[in-house]
Amino acid sequence: MMNAIIKPSKACGVIAAPPSKSIAHRALICAALSDKSTVYDVDYSDDINATLNALKHLGAQVDICGTTVNIGGLNPRRIKGTTIDCKESGSTLRFLIPLCMLSGEEIVFTGAERLFQRDLSVYKEIAVKQNIGFSLTGNKLIVKGKLKNDDFLINGDISSQFISGLMFALPFLEGESTIGFKTGLCSKPYVDMTVDVLSDFGIKIGKADNGYKLSGNQKFSDLEYRVEGDYSNAAFLDAFNLLGGNVEVKGLKEKTLQGDSIYKEFFKKIKSGGIYDLSDCPDLAPVLFALSAHFSGGDFSGTKRLKIKESDRAAAMKTELEKFGAKVFVFDNEVLIKNTKLKSPEILLNSHNDHRIAMALSLLCSIYGGEIQDAQSVNKSYPKFFDDLKTLGIKVDLK
Repeated sequence: MMNAIIKPSKACGVIAAPPSKSIAHRALICAALSDKSTVYDVDYSDDINATLNALKHLGAQVDICGTTVNIGGLNPRRIKGTTIDCKESGSTLRFLIPLCMLSGEEIVFTGAERLFQRDLSVYKEIAVKQNIGFSLTGNKLIVKGKLKNDDFLINGDISSQFISGLMFALPFLEGESTIGFKTGLCSKPYVDMTVDVLSDFGIKIGKADNGYKLSGNQKFSDLEYRVEGDYSNAAFLDAFNLLGGNVEVKGLKEKTLQGDSIYKEFFKKIKSGGIYDLSDCPDLAPVLFALSAHFSGGDFSGTKRLKIKESDRAAAMKTELEKFGAKVFVFDNEVLIKNTKLKSPEILLNSHNDHRIAMALSLLCSIYGGEIQDAQSVNKSYPKFFDDLKTLGIKVDLK
């Protein structure tokens, strides 16, 4: 357990954006499914370590040298029965379940209790339909059975991780499969990211009438792949520029499929308040909520899926922002933040064990001061976050 005490201070300097966690997950899985590939610029956050360890347990050969990972040799049709600890990583769990349904072997997934409170209904419905064992009790999921090609019809307003998980597995089946949507597709940029990485590794994904089609018997190509900088975490660094700082964030690819790159457009109007749709970029919610509370408030739609993140992010941010004096109203699919003058918090702040909440609170603490409980939650995606803040001149004391 670690607390971060932050005193009012300004951030100045040049900092490199950490490598994208979202892209690294995808690249490492694709590389593992090739004969042998190399992935450069990997940041070993808790989530990425969970995926790497899972791939090792499933049979991938992994050699790590600094920020470079040489990996390959995983044939999901020959996976042996094993147990995978996903820690707190939703990407690890949801990306790998379909691959583990290709061998017919019994695979046990374990991890944090909160992880298994998050939705897995899409895979459960597929398992029931195809007579695949799917047993979830507490923080343990057991799957056993062979996935078959099909026309998979799912709701589009669920986590994009289900769609990506299917896309990793369907190329190994015998026939063609389709993924279609009963409702409009949310978080499409994350699906586009998966399609793009799969394409780089030689997997062809076509357009269907209402979604995607994937041929079977495809092969993952060997590749040298470099992970680009992460817009999701760069948003927290760039936000200091709105708070009187002077920070240059380097290493971000200008032409990117990362949906969170839209933060730059949101930042342009954050000082004067505004209306924001977070349907395609829910991970930006904490940083935008914090900035809006400091400036002129804001009206955010597309927020219902915040309930299923590492915490109930809308409710958690309401609790923490109110410690600064903010007025926050949470509805089913909307969060309204009123224009209110903030003050220094008089009680301990709480990260709710959520990396993005810890980082968002750090922004406000650089203005008003404060102490954040369970600040180690940043290890989930950005282990060097507080070290980088110190480099930029933010007064941080970790205890």
